Amino acid sequence: MEKIASFQIDHTRLVPGVYVSRQDVFGGTTLTTFDLRFKTPNREPVMDVPVMHTLEHLVATYVRSHTEWGKRVVYVGPMGCRTGMYAIFEGNIGSAEILPLLTETFDWILSFEGPVPGAAPEDCGNWREHNLEMTKFEVKRYVETLKHAGKENLNYP
Repeated sequence: MEKIASFQIDHTRLVPGVYVSRQDVFGGTTLTTFDLRFKTPNREPVMDVPVMHTLEHLVATYVRSHTEWGKRVVYVGPMGCRTGMYAIFEGNIGSAEILPLLTETFDWILSFEGPVPGAAPEDCGNWREHNLEMTKFEVKRYVETLKHAGKENLNYP
């Protein structure tokens, strides 16, 4: 079998940021997959499962509810390696174009109080495994990366 595209990125050179992971065309519609990389792969501890789960619920809730971007969201979910998330949007979109939405999303998460959306037995298959406090800690670190994002944080090395 061929080595898939995501395994062809040199993870030893990757730093936290927002990257266009791939673009696929289906029937004339372009889908852009973003790599929202929170952690430096293989050099810092990964996020634990409750943080990844809470992050997934909060990011998906916010972006899917967004007036401008909500209808273009195809998927939001965690990476198996737990160093970040994937977000897939309809359209030919670059990393710099998505930064305002991400900044808005993560600012909302940092101010979020109350029960995690969808964290109820009728809404989620693992509703007890969430950690809002640690999710905010990780998001705060990531927001600092986004505030100072340069070429190295927006384009794969």
